[in-house]
Amino acid sequence: MRQALDQARQAAAVGEVPVGCVIVSEGRVVAAGFNRPISRHDPTAHAEIEALRAAGDALGNYRLGGCTLYVTLEPCAMCTGAMVHARITRLVYGAADPKAGAAGSVFDLARAAALNHRMDVSGGVLAAECRELLQGFFRERR
Repeated sequence: MRQALDQARQAAAVGEVPVGCVIVSEGRVVAAGFNRPISRHDPTAHAEIEALRAAGDALGNYRLGGCTLYVTLEPCAMCTGAMVHARITRLVYGAADPKAGAAGSVFDLARAAALNHRMDVSGGVLAAECRELLQGFFRERR
C-alpha cells in the first residue's frame, strides 16, 4: 500500500485526484498507475485501469488471476468491473468511498454472486493516510 500511496502522490503532483494503485504477482510489483483522467482527457483513466492495462502488458495476458491489486481508495463500479473481468484474485484498498465505492460501501461488485468472478477484499489498509492525502488535496482546492 505504501507504493500505491507513492503513486497517489504522483497524481497529486500533476493536479490529478490522488489515487494510486499497484498490482502484485508472485510477490513482485508488476504494474503501477495513478489517476490521469484530467491530463489524458479520458474518463476511464483511473489509477486501477492504468495499472490493469500495464499489468496485462507486463504479463502478456488480459487475465490476471493470482494477482493482488492495491489501491488507495475503494474502487468505483467501472474499476471493480474491470477487475472482475481481469480475474484479479485479491483487492486491497485504503480509504472507503461512501459515495461511489463498489467493493462494499455503496455496491459490492467485487463479491456479487450474480457475476462470474469474485475476489477477496480487504479494506482499511493505511486508511487514515490514504484519506488524509485525498482530503488534503481537496482542502487546497477550496
